[in-house]
Amino acid sequence: MPRQFLIVTQADDLHGLAVQAAVRQRGFDCHIVESDQVTGRESVHYAIGNGETGAAVLRTSEGELVDVSSVEAIWLRRFGMDQQLDQADLAESHRALINNDCLGALVGSLENTFRGKWISSPRATQYASNKLNQLAAAHRCGLRIPDTLITQSPAVVREFWTRHGGRVIFKPLVGAPGPIVLTRLVREEHLQSEDSIRCSPAIYQEFIPGTKHIRLNCFGNQSYAGLIETADLDWRPNLEVPISRWPVPDTVHGDIRKVLDLLGLEMGIIDLKETPDGELVWLEVNPQGQFLFLEALTKEPLIEHFAEYFTSA
Repeated sequence: MPRQFLIVTQADDLHGLAVQAAVRQRGFDCHIVESDQVTGRESVHYAIGNGETGAAVLRTSEGELVDVSSVEAIWLRRFGMDQQLDQADLAESHRALINNDCLGALVGSLENTFRGKWISSPRATQYASNKLNQLAAAHRCGLRIPDTLITQSPAVVREFWTRHGGRVIFKPLVGAPGPIVLTRLVREEHLQSEDSIRCSPAIYQEFIPGTKHIRLNCFGNQSYAGLIETADLDWRPNLEVPISRWPVPDTVHGDIRKVLDLLGLEMGIIDLKETPDGELVWLEVNPQGQFLFLEALTKEPLIEHFAEYFTSA
């Protein structure tokens, strides 16, 4: 029987589909479980008690049933998605119930029956998605991080802004599904919006100068990176800039690996910035970030690298 691998992600996820194809080309079975399409069909079966020691069977995107105990590795790419519900007239309480119970059944059945390699586990992924936890881990591992404040106090924000000569950026602490919230410089007029500042704690950081942004993809014991050269504070809206391969020094990979290990992550997509003096500064890690765009722009075969890493479990 071919070795079995499982990808848990949302429907029509290009990363999941590309990796599935690469794994199948290697002669292995690779299935996708669509985390946002559990509802409306018989997707999750889990039994325990009365002689059952705990067994889980999941329905794949192609309608097949997969016994979780036969799977060697799970790439947990996207799992906290709301269900794709057809009933437009459903009450919010009913939607919440369906979303929560579908997620609980899917993740709970996996956590209690899967004994292979997680990339990465649900608990580690959720923990590491909090930027406060990321920053604390990077700092503990000795990496340079920006001077950072997490608060909802207008007075404390103003003092921090003044101390850094008005060169302070803002970004959300955890974020939410929906449009991307871009990293922005805090201007004088923003400090006047005290009610907005008080709404929720946010991240305020010293501005790190430089035009060299490094997008580093750490897949287990290997790292591959792209160099994005732009004066823009947030490079994501405009990729019409010089982007090239960036060979990852062993020391940098080792430092990144220490942080991911502390966070409990098997992989991570890391954003770094190089200062004009050549110092690398840790910005953040996305436990399941986007990397397909870098393959197209740098010609680094990241899908093949990931498929090799995935199937080496």
